[in-house]
Amino acid sequence: MNSTEPHLGTPVDHPIARQITDVLEPKNWLLVITLVVGWHADRFAGIAWGLVAGIFSAVLPILWIKWGEKRGHWGDRHIRRRQDRLIVIPGIMVSVLAGIALMVVFDAPREVLALILAMMASLIVFMAVTAVWKISFHTAVPAGAVAVASLIYGPWALLFCALIVVIGWSRVVLKDHTLAQVVAGAVAGGGIAAYVFSLMR
Repeated sequence: MNSTEPHLGTPVDHPIARQITDVLEPKNWLLVITLVVGWHADRFAGIAWGLVAGIFSAVLPILWIKWGEKRGHWGDRHIRRRQDRLIVIPGIMVSVLAGIALMVVFDAPREVLALILAMMASLIVFMAVTAVWKISFHTAVPAGAVAVASLIYGPWALLFCALIVVIGWSRVVLKDHTLAQVVAGAVAGGGIAAYVFSLMR
């Protein structure tokens, strides 16, 4: 199977863009925002729940991705091929659903539960979009994290939008996404997260 989308072309070797993509990948944003929301929700007890949320939304999904990568089911942890994402995303959804169930049963802080529900809503929408178009998770996840952080800590958190711009640049330079895909990812990711988190908190 062709390793690239038809309109993206051959991947580009750009060390700085690659480092940005790797260091600021979605997993790392998820691990940070789950702890940030956990602290706001219930201080140290909330951080414990944030760790639980991080395990089900970031750690287990990346283990699932690495498992498939090692077996050659998809190219790398960034899942360049859109078709592969249609297999990867449902696996992530199962993990997030398990986390939601655990939080509901053991009465997790409302804000932490609202955060992971926002993640689930985003996954559902992005799964539908991915069936026809390769929208960017690399900009969607940080945009969602920044949106949630701004709701609980104030507008100063929006300063981190600068990092989303840098990530989008890296994805376009590497030819992993088009400009439209990174912009759509940021707008959709931030919008869905802000709406669902506000509704459920």
